[in-house]
Amino acid sequence: MYKFALGIATMTLTFALTATAADNPDATFYKKAAEGGLAEVDLGKMAQDKSKTPAVKDFGAMMVADHSAANEKLSAIAARKNITLPTSPSISQMASKAKLELLTGATFDKSYIKGMVEDHQEDIKEFQQEAASGQDPDAKAYATATLPTLKKHLKKIQAIAVAQGVDAS
Repeated sequence: MYKFALGIATMTLTFALTATAADNPDATFYKKAAEGGLAEVDLGKMAQDKSKTPAVKDFGAMMVADHSAANEKLSAIAARKNITLPTSPSISQMASKAKLELLTGATFDKSYIKGMVEDHQEDIKEFQQEAASGQDPDAKAYATATLPTLKKHLKKIQAIAVAQGVDAS
Protein backbone atom coordinates (compact mmCIF):
# COMPACT_ATOMS: atom_id res chain seq x y z
CA MET A 1 0.00 0.00 0.00
CA TYR A 2 2.85 2.39 0.89
CA LYS A 3 4.53 1.89 -2.50
CA PHE A 4 1.22 2.54 -4.27
CA ALA A 5 0.59 5.74 -2.31
CA LEU A 6 4.17 6.89 -2.92
CA GLY A 7 3.75 6.16 -6.62
CA ILE A 8 0.52 8.19 -6.77
CA ALA A 9 2.17 11.07 -4.87
CA THR A 10 5.14 11.01 -7.25
CA MET A 11 2.87 10.98 -10.30
CA THR A 12 0.82 13.84 -8.86
CA LEU A 13 3.94 15.89 -8.15
CA THR A 14 5.34 15.14 -11.61
CA PHE A 15 2.05 16.16 -13.20
CA ALA A 16 1.96 19.38 -11.18
CA LEU A 17 5.51 20.28 -12.21
CA THR A 18 4.77 19.44 -15.83
CA ALA A 19 1.60 21.53 -15.79
CA THR A 20 3.52 24.49 -14.38
CA ALA A 21 6.23 24.15 -17.03
CA ALA A 22 3.57 23.85 -19.74
CA ASP A 23 1.98 27.08 -18.51
CA ASN A 24 5.34 28.83 -18.91
CA PRO A 25 7.46 26.97 -21.47
CA ASP A 26 10.18 29.63 -21.55
CA ALA A 27 10.47 30.11 -17.79
CA THR A 28 14.21 29.43 -17.82
CA PHE A 29 14.80 32.11 -20.43
CA TYR A 30 12.81 34.67 -18.43
CA LYS A 31 14.72 33.79 -15.25
CA LYS A 32 18.18 33.89 -16.84
CA ALA A 33 17.44 37.08 -18.78
CA ALA A 34 16.27 38.83 -15.61
CA GLU A 35 19.26 37.66 -13.55
CA GLY A 36 21.68 38.56 -16.32
CA GLY A 37 20.19 42.00 -16.81
CA LEU A 38 20.40 42.76 -13.09
CA ALA A 39 24.00 41.55 -12.98
CA GLU A 40 24.98 43.71 -15.97
CA VAL A 41 23.55 46.81 -14.28
CA ASP A 42 25.36 46.04 -11.00
CA LEU A 43 28.67 45.40 -12.75
CA GLY A 44 28.24 48.46 -14.97
CA LYS A 45 27.84 50.64 -11.88
CA MET A 46 30.94 49.04 -10.41
CA ALA A 47 32.92 49.72 -13.59
CA GLN A 48 31.87 53.36 -13.49
CA ASP A 49 33.06 53.64 -9.88
CA LYS A 50 36.23 51.52 -9.90
CA SER A 51 37.79 51.80 -13.34
CA LYS A 52 40.39 54.44 -14.12
CA THR A 53 40.00 53.83 -17.86
CA PRO A 54 37.53 56.16 -19.62
CA ALA A 55 36.50 53.49 -22.16
CA VAL A 56 35.68 51.01 -19.39
CA LYS A 57 33.78 53.67 -17.43
CA ASP A 58 31.81 54.57 -20.57
CA PHE A 59 31.07 50.91 -21.26
CA GLY A 60 29.84 50.52 -17.69
CA ALA A 61 27.50 53.50 -18.19
CA MET A 62 26.20 51.91 -21.39
CA MET A 63 25.56 48.65 -19.50
CA VAL A 64 23.57 50.50 -16.84
CA ALA A 65 21.47 52.41 -19.38
CA ASP A 66 20.85 49.62 -21.90
CA HIS A 67 20.29 46.78 -19.44
CA SER A 68 18.05 48.92 -17.21
CA ALA A 69 15.87 49.60 -20.25
CA ALA A 70 15.87 45.91 -21.22
CA ASN A 71 15.02 44.94 -17.63
CA GLU A 72 12.03 47.29 -17.69
CA LYS A 73 10.77 45.74 -20.94
CA LEU A 74 11.20 42.23 -19.55
CA SER A 75 9.41 43.20 -16.33
CA ALA A 76 6.48 44.59 -18.31
CA ILE A 77 6.18 41.36 -20.30
CA ALA A 78 6.42 39.26 -17.13
CA ALA A 79 3.77 41.37 -15.38
CA ARG A 80 1.33 40.85 -18.27
CA LYS A 81 1.92 37.11 -18.04
CA ASN A 82 1.88 36.89 -14.23
CA ILE A 83 5.48 35.64 -14.24
CA THR A 84 7.52 36.39 -11.14
CA LEU A 85 11.05 37.38 -12.12
CA PRO A 86 14.09 37.13 -9.86
CA THR A 87 14.95 40.34 -8.05
CA SER A 88 18.68 39.70 -7.86
CA PRO A 89 21.42 38.16 -9.98
CA SER A 90 22.17 34.44 -9.67
CA ILE A 91 24.46 33.17 -6.93
CA SER A 92 27.30 32.65 -9.43
CA GLN A 93 26.84 36.19 -10.76
CA MET A 94 26.93 37.57 -7.21
CA ALA A 95 30.12 35.57 -6.56
CA SER A 96 31.71 37.05 -9.70
CA LYS A 97 30.75 40.52 -8.50
CA ALA A 98 32.27 39.84 -5.07
CA LYS A 99 35.55 38.81 -6.72
CA LEU A 100 35.58 41.96 -8.85
CA GLU A 101 34.96 44.11 -5.77
CA LEU A 102 38.34 42.97 -4.41
CA LEU A 103 40.25 44.11 -7.49
CA THR A 104 41.58 47.55 -8.35
CA GLY A 105 43.25 49.38 -11.21
CA ALA A 106 44.37 47.49 -14.29
CA THR A 107 43.60 44.15 -12.64
CA PHE A 108 39.98 45.21 -12.18
CA ASP A 109 39.73 46.46 -15.77
CA LYS A 110 41.21 43.28 -17.22
CA SER A 111 38.90 41.03 -15.20
CA TYR A 112 35.84 43.16 -15.96
CA ILE A 113 36.62 43.24 -19.69
CA LYS A 114 37.14 39.48 -19.86
CA GLY A 115 33.94 38.88 -17.91
CA MET A 116 31.91 41.16 -20.15
CA VAL A 117 33.18 39.45 -23.30
CA GLU A 118 32.30 36.02 -21.87
CA ASP A 119 28.91 37.18 -20.54
CA HIS A 120 27.87 38.76 -23.82
CA GLN A 121 29.00 35.76 -25.89
CA GLU A 122 26.90 33.51 -23.67
CA ASP A 123 23.95 35.91 -23.66
CA ILE A 124 23.96 36.14 -27.45
CA LYS A 125 23.83 32.34 -27.74
CA GLU A 126 20.93 32.12 -25.28
CA PHE A 127 18.99 34.96 -26.91
CA GLN A 128 19.57 33.48 -30.41
CA GLN A 129 18.31 30.12 -29.14
CA GLU A 130 15.18 31.75 -27.69
CA ALA A 131 14.57 33.83 -30.82
CA ALA A 132 14.88 30.73 -33.01
CA SER A 133 13.04 28.12 -30.98
CA GLY A 134 11.28 29.64 -28.00
CA GLN A 135 7.64 28.70 -27.54
CA ASP A 136 6.41 31.91 -25.92
CA PRO A 137 5.87 34.54 -28.65
CA ASP A 138 6.57 37.39 -26.22
CA ALA A 139 9.84 35.83 -25.06
CA LYS A 140 10.85 35.23 -28.69
CA ALA A 141 10.04 38.83 -29.61
CA TYR A 142 11.98 40.16 -26.59
CA ALA A 143 14.99 38.01 -27.47
CA THR A 144 14.87 39.09 -31.11
CA ALA A 145 14.55 42.78 -30.21
CA THR A 146 17.36 42.61 -27.62
CA LEU A 147 19.91 40.73 -29.75
CA PRO A 148 21.19 43.77 -31.71
CA THR A 149 21.98 45.57 -28.43
CA LEU A 150 23.82 42.54 -27.05
CA LYS A 151 25.83 42.24 -30.27
CA LYS A 152 26.67 45.96 -30.08
CA HIS A 153 27.89 45.46 -26.51
CA LEU A 154 30.06 42.50 -27.49
CA LYS A 155 31.62 44.39 -30.38
CA LYS A 156 32.32 47.39 -28.13
CA ILE A 157 33.88 45.38 -25.28
CA GLN A 158 35.99 43.37 -27.73
CA ALA A 159 37.32 46.64 -29.16
CA ILE A 160 38.10 47.84 -25.62
CA ALA A 161 39.88 44.54 -24.94
CA VAL A 162 42.09 45.03 -28.02
CA ALA A 163 42.81 48.65 -27.12
CA GLN A 164 43.72 47.67 -23.54
CA GLY A 165 45.81 44.67 -24.60
CA VAL A 166 43.47 42.20 -22.88
CA ASP A 167 43.29 38.70 -24.36
CA ALA A 168 39.56 38.09 -24.15
CA SER A 169 39.16 35.47 -26.87
